[in-house]
Amino acid sequence: ISTSNGKRFYTHKGMGLVYEVFNGKKLKKLKGNIGIGHVRYSTTGKSRIENSQPFHSRIDGLDIAIAHNGDIVNSWELRRELEKGGYTFKSTTDSEVISHLIRREYRKDNNMIKAIERTSKHLIGSYSLVILFNHELYAVRDPLGIKPLALAEKDGTRMVASESVAFDVIGAEYRRDVQPGEIIHLNNEESHIIKGSEKMRRAHCMFEYVYFARPDSIIDGRNVYEVRLEIGRALHREHPADVDVVMPVPDSAITAAIGYSRESGIPYGEGLIKNRYVGRTFIMPTQEERETAVKLKMNPIKSELKG
Repeated sequence: ISTSNGKRFYTHKGMGLVYEVFNGKKLKKLKGNIGIGHVRYSTTGKSRIENSQPFHSRIDGLDIAIAHNGDIVNSWELRRELEKGGYTFKSTTDSEVISHLIRREYRKDNNMIKAIERTSKHLIGSYSLVILFNHELYAVRDPLGIKPLALAEKDGTRMVASESVAFDVIGAEYRRDVQPGEIIHLNNEESHIIKGSEKMRRAHCMFEYVYFARPDSIIDGRNVYEVRLEIGRALHREHPADVDVVMPVPDSAITAAIGYSRESGIPYGEGLIKNRYVGRTFIMPTQEERETAVKLKMNPIKSELKG
């Protein structure tokens, strides 16, 4: 988490689950009335403290902190270009590449909105960004709308998050999704919205609806639970199966399995128990590691599976 009190930034980062990294004492040290936070799921760069976000740096004496959700395809080419220009890197992530690009572009005219717009033209891939700069907040979504980003409000306080469920926890009211290519500029007094191009096609990440997102989230106006139910119903219409029971691989497939069961009339049942303390397994580097992780993660209910 990085916060600002108008005079300076306060940042605390750590490895582990949120409740392990942040306690009441540490949160009290994060002073100010504006801030950004990030929970990392690594796609580029290993799970190390130096790769944790937000990335906090300075532009000509001004603090800037950036957090990024997404994957930049051309990050290594951009990284080499920046290194030739004298920029040094403390991490191996594509998110730090974005941070340096924004710093470089800002120095051209000291205009953060234009710096973000110019930076976006260099990026190939997916990104939702929150940027804390000069005691103001900027929220950015890539032109194709690949990764989600939503707006909410509570008692005059405005906020953005990658998933709308973050608003539910604190009692904030979901307003809308940030549109593809849109830049939202928030300060203490007002909001400024810089519209993206309406001519661009949309290309949302299908894995959000299928796997990443929580079922109680809203993405681009659609409830993820309802989408997964429809996926299950559509699967039965396209591939009806002569089976005795519909069983999901928990957790993300549960809702789709319910949809398949309802559409087909085939009973729903559970045959696998998930170990909550084992993380995601599909991104393990080798097949052997994936198979070992799956054995640790899933255990069959033998009485349900014998037949």
